Amino acid sequence: MVTVLVDRNKEEIKILGHSGFAEYGRDIVCSAISAIVITSVNAILTFDNNYLQYEEKKDIFTIKIKKKNEITSNLITNMLNLLKELEKDYPNNIKIKEEIR
Repeated sequence: MVTVLVDRNKEEIKILGHSGFAEYGRDIVCSAISAIVITSVNAILTFDNNYLQYEEKKDIFTIKIKKKNEITSNLITNMLNLLKELEKDYPNNIKIKEEIR
């Protein structure tokens, strides 16, 4: 299962794991998650490379928001909404956890 951890205080999002829907390279859920996240990150970075920082490791993708503004807020909100829609369709393969303090 892919877990999306959203920490609003740290302005950080971590995407962890593999969905388990199918084997690596054939998994439509992981592909959808990757497409949503990478498209969102690239869109933000087209405005300014300093708006966020990201790191990709095996089965871990971390996004740190460096400059919170209307652009980053809207695109991150859109990304999370798309992931939530995916979670509705594939509840056994993706879980979103938001931490708000």
